[in-house]
Formats: sequence, structure tokens, C-alpha cells
Amino acid sequence: MSPLLAIAAALLVGAGLILLAGVSPLGAYSALFSEALTNYFGFGNTLTKMAPLLLTSLGVLLALKAGQFNIGGEGQIYMGGVGSALVGLYVQGLPALVHVPLALLGGFLFGAIWGMVPGYLKAYRGVNEVITTLLLNYIAQNLVSYAVSHPMKEPGAPTPFSPMIAPSARLPVILPQTQVHAGIVLGLAATVILWIVFARSPVGYQIETVGQNPTAARYAGISVERTILLVMALAGGLAGLAGAGEVMGLKYRLFENFSPGYGFDAIAIAFLSRGNLAGIALISLFFGALRSGANVMQRSAGVPVTVVYAIQGLTVLFIAIGLVLERRVGEKG
Repeated sequence: MSPLLAIAAALLVGAGLILLAGVSPLGAYSALFSEALTNYFGFGNTLTKMAPLLLTSLGVLLALKAGQFNIGGEGQIYMGGVGSALVGLYVQGLPALVHVPLALLGGFLFGAIWGMVPGYLKAYRGVNEVITTLLLNYIAQNLVSYAVSHPMKEPGAPTPFSPMIAPSARLPVILPQTQVHAGIVLGLAATVILWIVFARSPVGYQIETVGQNPTAARYAGISVERTILLVMALAGGLAGLAGAGEVMGLKYRLFENFSPGYGFDAIAIAFLSRGNLAGIALISLFFGALRSGANVMQRSAGVPVTVVYAIQGLTVLFIAIGLVLERRVGEKG
């Protein structure tokens, strides 16, 4: 089943759920998508939510290309937030032209290190990366909670959060009167770079060869272990940039639980894209629109926000059903 058919089927089932709630699906969807895609401020909100989704899902996709299942995007987002917050808070006196790249680098490195841990364990110790990346999500989230509750806590703050980062470490707003920051540009640039890597470079060929047939890759002289370590580090770094964007472009502080599950949505987006980089950008936009318009749909049509999460889950479910059916047809053929 193609992603478009899966989304259409999920919206259809979602319409049934909305009808059960006693609301017109047409009115609810109209409120959701008109706010998220045609309203200036609503579209700005969509792009703001799209930025971390796009960066993190690119990381998940990159790992998938090498045959690795990176379930740890959420934890890598949190560690990226820590890295950028440390540079933004404790490195002072730099011009923005230096401070912003340095803070982004901090976010990238913290995320990359968090991704390298399961990459090393998988490549050199044979430990299943699904389990390690999943567990590292909770460790990262709790590390951030500890950091903003104790060593990095704003003095006198009523809830756990850090002081504000320096103004010179903040990402610029690119749409006036909205919260759309340069993180979306980073996401789109990363999409183009990955397309070039996979379409034009030997590195992309090596990654895909390892993902499709590790044994053949070894015969071709490719180091499977180093490739796995590299892609997991890059995947973590991309998610780390997503966390850096949330701190440097949106909240200007490190908060407890600052990610509303972007890392988990990114897994769904990467699977839905089926390896297509243009598709991953469009599906990130769609998921961003769902998150952006959900509250408006709840206020104007009285439909609970949870319906949006149900639609996301149904989309993934239909894709999974389609993959199973395709496999069975292939086996019979």
C-alpha cells in the first residue's frame, strides 16, 4: 500500500471516529487543515513542528538504509538539546556568527555520541540496536530532567528548566511574527545533502550495500562495523540537531520533557517514506500539519486531539498491512 493510500485510509477511519463523537468529519478536517496549511500563522506553526520531525526522521531513514533500526531518536533529541544548551549557556562573549554554529555543533555531537553507543554495541558486540536505542531514550530523558532540576536549574524557577541561553546562540526567525526558525532550513538542507550522498557518492553506495547484504559488502571490502558506527552516529547527530533547534530556535531554554514525542513520530515518517527523501519531507509536513491543526480542530469542532494521534497510528498500521500483503504476493509469485 502506498503512503498516499495509507494516509487516505487512515483519514477515512479517522472520519468514522469523528462521526462517533457526533461531529461532522468534513467540518473537523476543514478546521484542521485550513488552519495548518492555509492560515499564515497556522502554517508557521506547521513548519515549526515539521523541523524536528524532518531532521529526526532523516536520521531514522539513514540508519534504515544501513539495515539498522534506530528507535532512539527521542533520546538523541534530548541529548542534542543538552549539547546546544551547554554551549548557549556557558560559552559567552561570542558573536552570533560563531556562537550559533558552535551551539549547533554541540547539539550534533551530543546526539551523535548518543547514537554511537548503540552503533558500537551492535557493530562490535552484536547487541540488538532496537533494545539499546529504546532504553537510551529513557536514560536521556531522565538525564535532562536531572540536569534542569539540579545543576542547570534556573535559580528560583517554579518548575524544572534552565536559564535562557545567550541571545547570540539563538537561531533567527525566518517568517516574521511567527516562531518559524532556521531549523527548518537545516532540515531541508540535510534532505538535499543526503540525496546527494545516496545518489552521487561512494559512501551512499557503501551504506546501501551494507543494508542490503552485509556479506556481499564484506566481500567487496567494505567494513560493515565502521559503516554501522558511522550511520548510527550521523543518525544521532541529525536528531541532535532537531533538539538543538528546539532549544535555540523555539524555547531558548532547556526544559524537562521538551519533546512531545517527535522521535517516535519520526520512526513512522521514515517507514512511510519508503526510503524516498522527497517523500520524507512531504510526510513530515503532513505530520506537522496534524500536530499544528489538532488544537484548532478541538476548539472549533470539539474533536479530541487524540483523534489526530489515532490517525497517525492508523497510517502506520495501514502501511504495515500493505507491506505484509506485498510480501505474501511476492512469495506466491
